[in-house]
Amino acid sequence: MKKVIVACGSGVATSQTVASKVKSILEENGVRASVEAVDIKSLDQYIKTSDVYISITKNTKEYDIPTLNGIAFLTGMGMEEETQKLLDALK
Repeated sequence: MKKVIVACGSGVATSQTVASKVKSILEENGVRASVEAVDIKSLDQYIKTSDVYISITKNTKEYDIPTLNGIAFLTGMGMEEETQKLLDALK
């Protein structure tokens, strides 16, 4: 099963909200994937086993997997574009 990782500063509020929204989007589109919210400090240990990374904070590193703008899933601004990137990455 594909895996999506969502990271914010604490791994609690914001990333949980985005993870929940992403789960709903994937279900609506018939995509089977696990979605996990984590804190930014533990991101490196999770990124190795993930297919997509959704970032809530400004990225200071580059990763070998698609990295999406998590703020779009929070605010709705640019969400269509990020949703399409998400669906394409999980095909």
